[in-house]
Formats: sequence, C-alpha cells, structure tokens
Amino acid sequence: MCIRCEPWLSRRGLMAALAATGLAGCSQNAETGRRQLVVVSDAQLAEMANASWGQIVAATPPMRDPAVQARLARIGRPLARAANRPDLTWSFTVLDSPDLNAFVLPNGRVGFFKGLLDLARSDDEVGSVLGHEIGHILARHPAERVSHQLAAQAGVTLAQLFMSSGDNAQYADEVGAALGLGAQFGVILPYARSHELEADRIGVSLMRKADMNPAAAVTFWERMSRAARSGDQPPEVLSTHPADGRRIEALKVAVAEA
Repeated sequence: MCIRCEPWLSRRGLMAALAATGLAGCSQNAETGRRQLVVVSDAQLAEMANASWGQIVAATPPMRDPAVQARLARIGRPLARAANRPDLTWSFTVLDSPDLNAFVLPNGRVGFFKGLLDLARSDDEVGSVLGHEIGHILARHPAERVSHQLAAQAGVTLAQLFMSSGDNAQYADEVGAALGLGAQFGVILPYARSHELEADRIGVSLMRKADMNPAAAVTFWERMSRAARSGDQPPEVLSTHPADGRRIEALKVAVAEA
C-alpha cells in the first residue's frame, strides 16, 4: 500500500542524513537480487523513524479497541517471523482514520488505518497489506528512496552553484527547478512505482511462508481499485504507485509463481 510511505522523514531529516553520509555506495540486495544505491544506513533511518512515531500517532491516534489491535498483531506475527529480521522489533498498530492507507517505518512499525481494515474481508487480505509493508523493509526501499532523493538534491545544488558562477547566473533558480522536476519524474517516481511492485512480490512470498493464501492479495487489490474509482487518480507517470490494472496483473503473476 504505502500511500504514505515516508511520513517519518522531514526535509530537515533529509539534509541531516546528507550531512552524515560519506561517499555513495551500491550494495546487492539478497531479497530482490539487484544492486541498490544506498548512502544512508538502516540504523540512521530507524533513528529518524523512532523520533517521528510520536508525531504520527499524535496526528492520527491508535484505536482504543484492544480486540482490533490484537487482531492486527495476530495477523502480523507469522509474517514478521517469515521475514526473518531478528534485528527489528515489528509492531502493528491500527490508526483511527477512515483513510484507505497503510505505511511502514524503517524501525519495523506498521501503521494500518481503520478504513483499510474495514475494506478487507478476511485476515488473509489484511495479511496481504502487512506482507507488502514488510516487503518494503526487506527490500531496503526506505534507504534506497532516501538515497535517490539525496543524490537528486546534491545534483541540483551542484548545478545551481555552477550556474551562479557563470554568465547565466540569473537563470540558476530556473535551472535548479527544471533539474528538480527532471529528477522527480525521471528517477524518483519510477523507482517508487517499481518499489511498490517489488514489495507486492515479496509480500506474496511472505504470505506463502506464513501459511496464508497469497491469492487474497489479488482480491484485495481488485476491491481497492473499485473503491479508488470514486476519487481522482493521477496518470501513472505522475504517481508514486503503478496503475491498478498493471499492479493486479503483476500480483496474479507473483501468486502463480509463489
């Protein structure tokens, strides 16, 4: 889901991460099988997430019904075991909001909005969302997303500095804005869309390992797609998420291969 993937990361936090990093590096991710640009550590991101969780629940408090919270925790536990990340303390919290939303923080905290819980018709459908969110962490998507943002910001800043020292100094701001848009639509958003599809695939695999029915991911997203049709959706090129039809087809393939 991750409609709200990075509620924990402020602009100040982004710049602090940039100041704390050294040279950019690439690493191989065992979960996805591909190399990633990563310039921030999981520990750095987890620290920022720890500081932000209090702000998140202050804006959207957890539900007070212990039975609802216990249900989400029960569904999440086998998926957390399947993830095999003993370095993280996973937690699953239902937030009291009608929004169709869920997110995961790099410290293992998953926020699951009540609206989404009401939309799901089975524990397995809820598990498909939780598996997806856990998949983001296993694929190190938070670190990769932040690294791309930092790299884009550094490139724009260098270009503006170069322009400001030449004959075209008056165009430095315009050039910076254009480069920023180019990075957003040419790099950051496409990576965000590919991250969602990767998290879907990993989530399906986790569901299988947790003895859940992976096909529930397809039925859930079909229902999610119908619910979303009542609102405005941007074209896929302008969105951080893949188009619903493309996502559902990719999920069907992942379920067949699981």
